[in-house]
Amino acid sequence: MKKRMFYRIFGRVQGVGFRFTAYYAAREAGCTGYVRNEYDGSVTMELQGSDEQIDYVFQKLNESRFIRIEHMDAIRIDIDEKEREFIA
Repeated sequence: MKKRMFYRIFGRVQGVGFRFTAYYAAREAGCTGYVRNEYDGSVTMELQGSDEQIDYVFQKLNESRFIRIEHMDAIRIDIDEKEREFIA
């Protein structure tokens, strides 16, 4: 079952390859969505895919020795049926 989640992620998430890692993990998993840096030092990301696909992306992010997610807000949002890729 496909779902779409919006995340606001805090911690050591800028300047450590977060977007690069998220991009390749999401594409490898088959997720669509986007990731971007915010001015306050956080990262926002929307991921669309199955629970397993989304879990895979966060598994890869958590495996990085440079990235450290300290806090994350997550909201389930409407699926975008027209979206076909993940953009960093």
